[in-house]
Amino acid sequence: MLKTILLFIMKPTILVGGQAVIEGVMMRVPGAYATAVRDPEGKVHIDRKPFKSLGEKSWFWKKPILRGMAGLYESMKMGMETLQWSADIAIPDEKDKPKNKFADFFSSLLAISLAITLFMVAPMWLTTKIMDIEKEAFIFNLTSGAFRISFFVLYLFLISRMSDVKRLFQYHGAEHRVVYNFESGKEINVLNSQSFPTQHPRCGTSFMFIVLLSAIVVFSIIDTFIMEFTGDINLFSRLAFHLPLIPLVAGISYELIKISSRNNNLFFRALRKPGLWLQNITTRKPDDEMIEVAILAIKKAFGDKLEKMSGKKYVAEAVG
Repeated sequence: MLKTILLFIMKPTILVGGQAVIEGVMMRVPGAYATAVRDPEGKVHIDRKPFKSLGEKSWFWKKPILRGMAGLYESMKMGMETLQWSADIAIPDEKDKPKNKFADFFSSLLAISLAITLFMVAPMWLTTKIMDIEKEAFIFNLTSGAFRISFFVLYLFLISRMSDVKRLFQYHGAEHRVVYNFESGKEINVLNSQSFPTQHPRCGTSFMFIVLLSAIVVFSIIDTFIMEFTGDINLFSRLAFHLPLIPLVAGISYELIKISSRNNNLFFRALRKPGLWLQNITTRKPDDEMIEVAILAIKKAFGDKLEKMSGKKYVAEAVG
C-alpha cells in the first residue's frame, strides 16, 4: 500500500513536473521523461525515454475529465516503472534477487485491497455504525469524507517517520524546487533552485486532497440517484457504485487543479491551501546533492531543447 499511496501523492504535475523515486528524481516534459538516480558509490545514472500521451494519440482522451483519467493511468504506469528502475540502481543487491511475478502480483493486489479498505470501506462503515444518517446523501458523504481525510493525513504522518520515506520526501522537495526554478525562467542551478519553496500547488499531494474533496460531492450525487431509483441504500450498494467511479472523481479533480492554478481569487486560494499544508509532511528540505540529481533529470528530459524553452510560457500553457 505504501508504494501505491506514494505514487498518488508524488504524481507528475501538469505538463512539466516530476516524481521522487528511490535516491533520485524523475522529470517529465512534453515528449519525454528522464530519471536520475544516485547509486551507493555516488555515481548518478540517467535513463531517458520518449513519451507520447494518450491525449496526443487520440482526440477522445483530450476531452475534459477524460484527460485527467488518462493522465492518472499514465502517471501510475510511469511511476511504477521508474520506481522499480531506481530501486535496481540504488539498491543493487535487490536487483540480483530472482523475481517472483506471482508474489509481486499478490503483493500489489494486497496493497490495493488495503488502500480500498482503509480509505473507502472503513470511513463508510464507521459512518454507518456511528451515525444514523445513511439515507442523508450529502451529510453521510461529508462525514465519511471527513473520516477518509483524517485517515489519509494520519497515514502520511506515520509513514513520514520512516527513514527511507524521509529521504524520498527530501527528493520530492528537490523535484519541486527545480520545477519552480524552471518555471521562474532563471538559470537552472543549485543556488537558484534552493531559493524556492518545497510546496508546489500542482503537486500530487494537492491533487489527492482535491480528489478527497471531489469524492464527497460526486458520491453524494450518486447516492441521491441510487435512492431515487431503488428507494434504499446501504454500505454494499455504495461500494458497488463508488469504487468504479474513482477514475471519474480523479478526472474532475484534474480539471479543478487546472482551474485553481490559473485563478487566484479567494475561493481557489482556499482550495489550494490544504494541499500545500499537507506538503509540509510529504516534502522535506533537500540537500544540494539531491538538487543536483533533480537538475540532471530535467536537463536530460529536455535535452537540446532546454535552452530554447520558456518556463513561464510553459506554465501559461499548462494551466490555460
